Amino acid sequence: MNIRKGDTVQVIAGKYRTKKGQVKLVLREADKVVVEGVNVVKRHIKQGRTQARQAGIVEVEAPIHVSNVMIVCPSCGETVRVGHREENGEKVRYCKNPDCGKTIPDRTGWQTRERSAAEER
Repeated sequence: MNIRKGDTVQVIAGKYRTKKGQVKLVLREADKVVVEGVNVVKRHIKQGRTQARQAGIVEVEAPIHVSNVMIVCPSCGETVRVGHREENGEKVRYCKNPDCGKTIPDRTGWQTRERSAAEER
């Protein structure tokens, strides 16, 4: 899956078409993503036993399928397809727009965390 947490995406199909937002959560098993401010539904919440959780109707973002979103390139600002290539020995994502072609940064930082953990060993 080309989409990661923190990416800016645009919905390309459905009720929220043309709406942009940041990815809050990626559900890899279901091929779905939760996008901030998109596909907002109302959930009826029961009160918890210890009254720690308030009862009522809460608005939450529901997941949408990854085929209905496209990544917005931070460099050119357009919705683009994403390619993969190796740069300096690590796999990176890049914009497939012929005018751009720049690397799309990984906002989660998981690559640097893995690298620092390996260096500590």
